[in-house]
Formats: sequence, structure tokens, C-alpha cells
Amino acid sequence: MNVRYSNEPIDTASCDLLVVGVGPSAFGDGAASGPIAQLDAKFGGRLLPELRQRRFKGGEGSALVIPTMDRIAARELLVVGIGDGSWSALRVAAGKAGREARSLHAQSVTVSLPGLDSATANRVVEAMVAGNYQWQAYKPEEERSPLASDWTLLGVDAPGNASEAQVRAKWQAWARDLVNAPAADIYPESLAARARELAALPGVTVEVWDAARCKAEGMVGITAVGQGSTRPPVMIHVSYRAKDAKDHVALVGKGVTFDSGGLSIKPSDAMITMRCDMGGSATMLATTGIVAELGLAVDLDTFVGAAENMVSGDSYKLGDILRYNNGVTVEIHNTDAEGRLVLADCLIEASKIPTVTTILDAATLTGACVVALGDDFTGLFTDDDALANELLDAAKTDGEGLWRMPLYAPYKEMLKSDHAQIKNVGSRAAGATTAALFLQHFVKDKRWAHLDIAGPAFMDKGNSRYAAGGTGEMVRSLATFLARRAG
Repeated sequence: MNVRYSNEPIDTASCDLLVVGVGPSAFGDGAASGPIAQLDAKFGGRLLPELRQRRFKGGEGSALVIPTMDRIAARELLVVGIGDGSWSALRVAAGKAGREARSLHAQSVTVSLPGLDSATANRVVEAMVAGNYQWQAYKPEEERSPLASDWTLLGVDAPGNASEAQVRAKWQAWARDLVNAPAADIYPESLAARARELAALPGVTVEVWDAARCKAEGMVGITAVGQGSTRPPVMIHVSYRAKDAKDHVALVGKGVTFDSGGLSIKPSDAMITMRCDMGGSATMLATTGIVAELGLAVDLDTFVGAAENMVSGDSYKLGDILRYNNGVTVEIHNTDAEGRLVLADCLIEASKIPTVTTILDAATLTGACVVALGDDFTGLFTDDDALANELLDAAKTDGEGLWRMPLYAPYKEMLKSDHAQIKNVGSRAAGATTAALFLQHFVKDKRWAHLDIAGPAFMDKGNSRYAAGGTGEMVRSLATFLARRAG
């Protein structure tokens, strides 16, 4: 993927697809101006009337493909609506441009969007590349839509950190590849093999504990969840040490590579996409990749508990009681609430590192969060207002949906068990909050936030920003958060 920035005239841009952003003001009473007016002149004054005839009004998410017939240097013209011109609308337009470029088999794409500065330009590039992505590993070659290889952004001076956008986009796609791959390809040991790829980056080391080591170290959640599968569980620990680090953060990701629900088995239609249940691990590993490749001045320790939650004579059972390393005992009331059991082991390990100031975990944890927030928002749970504001601002910068949810301490009563300290599920009410409160039992003396990415991590159907499947949502926002921590 090549990205460049140019101030060349829009009508001379030689490419497969030229994308121009247009708002409703272009169709007002006054004469149109800017790039769309220049193109209209090249089309002999027929472009704007054609758009009006086809009822294109420049609304957010709208788009029309116009054949150029050699009137300009580009092979095809895509007019995208930018609505009110806000960053949110531009992000949608950029994603739409990426998706349309793929469907039009465009290899070279030139984009003109109004109101960009050098900082926003990188974010637009990331959104375009994310829109262009599609997982096609098992499609016949003749049915694949090629990804664009060359991107040009017009009207913006090249930012000093132009390569940063390419790095961030690459790792987001890496996360999406992991989530989209079937469980036959991504299982605990193969996920560990993919994590070992990070060891090629400066300052990174990777350690993997096999099932025997996990059991010996008392990682009871990982062991219990994974024991029903012929694929043994593992714990993955990726460390990145920066030069002159300004902070030390731990990342924790849920790595349930397939979730049948265990003995509390899911129905078939709820199980079909459960390869995505390791989305939290993909998010945190990809974020680590960005930080290490960019050489950001923040130390990281990333923990992933990887297991398959399967049904067999060895499966963990309802009524089992687990005793964690920190002394907390947990009674199992639902084997389909397994992600929190795996995360608990990793949160304990992260809490042991003296220099870690902040722990963040990400997991496709609860359907309750999807019911509350839908597919476009990650749920944020923390009792640290300053940390919440840092994360919310990072997500706003990158145009990713993040919504703070209540970490309401009185709801801990729902987790009380008759036979152990807590049980692994609460009542039907406030399921996302009680899941977060469960995790809080395993964090000690650290600032902490939990991200429930169950909604946006995987799309059953594509939207204006993403193709169907894994999205890599929150990878870029977490990278922005850590870049700010690095100073």
C-alpha cells in the first residue's frame, strides 16, 4: 500500500477512481465552487445537473458513480456526500470511498475531501483503507475484489508522520484477518504463533505458556474453559520495552478462539460467528504491533488467555468452583460466561507488574452490551473519570464509537454466590455491568478500564465503513490513547 499527498489539479489526477466529497451547499441557489465546480466545467456544465437529476443531494453516506468518458484523467468518478462536513461525516465518506473502490476494482484512488488539515488527513487515509478491506482468503481467485494499492489525498500538504497512517491501517487489517479466519485456522496454539510475529519488532519479546504451565501457575480460568477441547489452551504474554518510556500500560485481550457455550451450549444460529470471540485478543495484539512499530515511548505488557470453549466429557461444569491466584473463588452458573473467567487470570498477571500504572482489557464479552449500544459502540466501564475521558477523547479523534456505561457497585450483589465468593453471572438485568464488576475483582492497585467490544468487533452485514466480518474497531483509538501517554 502506497499513500501520498498532492496539490495537483483535480482534473489532471491520473487514477482508476477519483473521489470527490460534496455537501448539500453545492446544490443551493448560489454557484458551486471548489473541486466539484472544476469538474463540472470539465464535464461541460453537465455534471451538477446530472447529480440533481439523479437526486443526489450531498447527504452523509450517499454516493454516485459517474463515468468520465475521458473528460478528466481519472477512469471513473465517485461523488460522495459529506453532509455537514464534520469529522464524523468525512469518516463515513472515506469509508464509503474505500468500499466503492473495491467494488469498482480500482487499484489507484485519488480523493478530494474539503476541510482537511495534516492531522485529519492521516485519519481519512485510515478510514479509506479500512473501508477498502475485505477478507477473501477462501474465495476463488476469479471472484476476489482487488484491494487498492495506491492512495492519493488531494489538497493537503504531506504530514510529517504520513507513514504512521499506513502502519496503523496495516495492523487494523491484521486484527481483522485474525478475527475473520475460521476456528480451524485460528485456535489457541495458532493464535500464539501469530502473536510470535510481533517478536520481529524492535523491543518486543513473546512468551507462551502451554496448558501444563497454565495449570501449574494456577491459571484456573484458562484451564477450566480450555479443558473441554482437543486444542489445548495457552497464555500469551507480549512485552514491549521502549527507549525512555513515559508510562507503563498493560493490555488484556479475550482469546476464546471458538465459543460453543460449553455445556450451556449455544443454539446453532448464535454459534455460527463465534470465531469472532477472540476479537479482544486481536485488538490488543494489533495495538501492541502499532506501538512497537512506531517506537512509541510507552512500555507495554499484553496478556491473552487463549482457549476453545467446547463440549466433551472433560468440559468444566455448572456448579464447579474455581479458586483464583488472588484468592477469589468463583462458582460456575453458566459455562457460556467463559470470557470473564479467562480474562481474570490475565488481569491478575497484569496486576503483579509493579511499574504498570494502567490496565485496559478488551473483550467480546456480553450480548447485553450489544442490546444496550448496538453495533456501532463499544461499552466503556471504569470508575476512573480521568481515564474514561482519555479513552473517550481518543475514540472521538479516530471516529470510533465509545460510550461510557455504569460500573455501579451495588450491582455486585447480583454476583454473590451461596457456595463461593462470587458466581460467574448475575441476573438477566444489567448483564454488561455485572460482567465488568466481575472483572474488577481481579484488578489490584491499578487504574483500570474494561472495553466490551461485542457490538462493533464483528459485523454480520457490512455498513458504510466496514465489510461484513471483523472490523478491528478500537485498535486505532487505543493506539492514539497510548501515543498520548507516550508524550
